Amino acid sequence: MQSNACAVILAGGEGKRMRSVRPKVLSKVLFKPMIEWVLDAVRAAGINDICVVTGSRREYVEEFLHGLPYEVETVFQMERLGTGHAVMTAMSFLEKNRGKKVFILNGDAPFVSAQTIKGTLEASSKSACTVVSAELDDPFGYGRMIRQDDGVSLKCIVEEKEATDEIRKVREVNSGVYCFDCDALLSALGRLTKSPKTGEYYLTDTIEILQKDGLSVIAHKADNADSVLGANDCIQLAQLNEIARRRILEYHMKNGVVIPCTDGVIIGSDAVIGADTVILPSTIIRGRVNIGSFCEIGPAVIIEDTSVPDGTAVHPA
Repeated sequence: MQSNACAVILAGGEGKRMRSVRPKVLSKVLFKPMIEWVLDAVRAAGINDICVVTGSRREYVEEFLHGLPYEVETVFQMERLGTGHAVMTAMSFLEKNRGKKVFILNGDAPFVSAQTIKGTLEASSKSACTVVSAELDDPFGYGRMIRQDDGVSLKCIVEEKEATDEIRKVREVNSGVYCFDCDALLSALGRLTKSPKTGEYYLTDTIEILQKDGLSVIAHKADNADSVLGANDCIQLAQLNEIARRRILEYHMKNGVVIPCTDGVIIGSDAVIGADTVILPSTIIRGRVNIGSFCEIGPAVIIEDTSVPDGTAVHPA
């Protein structure tokens, strides 16, 4: 997969409502910046050729990326003129990757999964663009996916503010993840025009351009609805943390880790824990931790970036 696909991750948002000196994509979910969750998913899907579009306070994002154990290309979006313009900023990267598929993803949507990326790539073999969707119980605020009569092809994406009452009943929404033929995307970007209302270039306008070229545009559902979730303030960030916390605890419990009471237990996404290990309340496990089997950890201890051999008891000092 890595030979025929690349990825552009949009990370230029300022995130004013976070009230942080750092860009929003560096806000952490379970001790890890949101953009790193996206990078991990892309790389787990076998895609290693990645470009990150930076913007506001780019020095923080670049410093973080330079500290990773792998290389990521960056480009700078000097003006924030919409999603289409952000992708235009990466034109030189796209030119180098002609003939491939290219994923466009948001750096502040941490729950996109490698499975969704792999499934989308498989589904996109005969389409110029595949838009990843999700079905929400409450789709308010999201662009609605309107499919053609065949149930596969995409007719259009209708934004909330432009939707009729009937369209607002549609629960399938745009996740903000796209898989394009790189050549088709380059052609469409060259014909994008500014919105007369906002003066911005919208990536969603490429759909109509590709359709007018007679090319196929389809929709593909993500493996879970959480793929669309992001955070605009610290309240929403706390909600993402709780979703991730519950998901990871359930993953470990399904694999034989005993967590008799989950109160205060926080386990980072990179932890490996053996079966029959007991994790007691108020235990925090973060970073690259490898805990063996038949251990007892806690209560109220912090373990970070270390290995714990089989059968070890780690209790408060």
